[in-house]
Amino acid sequence: MYEQFRDIGQDIYTAGLISSHGGNMSVRVGDRILITRRGSMLGRLTERDIIETSLDHDDSEVALASTEIVVHRAIYARTNGLAIVHTHSPHTILRSMIDDEIVPIDSEASYLLHKVPVYSLPQTAGSSAVADTVSEALREYKCVLLRGHGPFAIGTVLEEAFQWISCLEMACKILNLRDQTGATLKEYREHGEDYAKW
Repeated sequence: MYEQFRDIGQDIYTAGLISSHGGNMSVRVGDRILITRRGSMLGRLTERDIIETSLDHDDSEVALASTEIVVHRAIYARTNGLAIVHTHSPHTILRSMIDDEIVPIDSEASYLLHKVPVYSLPQTAGSSAVADTVSEALREYKCVLLRGHGPFAIGTVLEEAFQWISCLEMACKILNLRDQTGATLKEYREHGEDYAKW
């Protein structure tokens, strides 16, 4: 399990989806959670950076867990996700400050994500409001986005959750490039207008 955390953490950092100490990940194992340590460097995780704690109550290890532990617990309580990845993806964050939902225009993200909702909350990290909003939204979507903060994604394993976040970042980069060019793009998808109604 440590190797999965280490490898995905390196991929997240190498892809430029976090700063040196940003983001967090977790995996549900029965009634326990394995979650990255508060302040850990995802690109250089060691075994001591993976904290095991309870799914539903505080124990002696919880003080070491990511500050987003309340959000991760709520997601596991309300969804069938077994892994969570949260990043501070730059193109995605920029897009969150433009749109109220991300409707991809590229083929891969259109197929995999359809659209991603954006939520604006006064406290963007580790609050009960974030926990409630994100966990409820992830019942309907693979990935959701907090305005100015970044995406949360669920999967059956860390790799799958990372895939949704990576796909979203590429979709947002393409949307931002479209805005820079100012060009009118040609629709290539059958019923492309329906993606916004998903």
